[in-house]
Amino acid sequence: MNYYNTFIAVATDTKASHGMLPPVSSGKKSIAVLEYELVFSQPYLLTQEDVQFAVYVQRHGLADEVLKEKRGQLWQDFFAKPMACMRTSPLAKSYGWGLHFNPAGKLALVPVESAEYQKLIADQSIMQTRAMRSKRE
Repeated sequence: MNYYNTFIAVATDTKASHGMLPPVSSGKKSIAVLEYELVFSQPYLLTQEDVQFAVYVQRHGLADEVLKEKRGQLWQDFFAKPMACMRTSPLAKSYGWGLHFNPAGKLALVPVESAEYQKLIADQSIMQTRAMRSKRE
């Protein structure tokens, strides 16, 4: 499931006052770091599904040869089970990034402190939603 013409605002319980680079710790890159690297440098190039699949591929260390040969089957297997949407992304929940999906379903990060964020959150011509809260009330 991809989003189209939608803005996902930061979670209501986020502590982030500005868009922050997710911290990198030793070992594997976190989902937040991988999503940030994929989307920040390539705004409006990837869909939600593209990002989720790319994160899966990177976290599982799938070789380029395997991906080239079996991409279609890997994609199909990956999306055969229920998948959380980008409303659960740590970028929008914890790191101060709004997620804007254009009419083609392509994603860009928008820092919460920016004028662009204020413009998008006020735009009633696009679907508005929020990232999931980190804690239950």
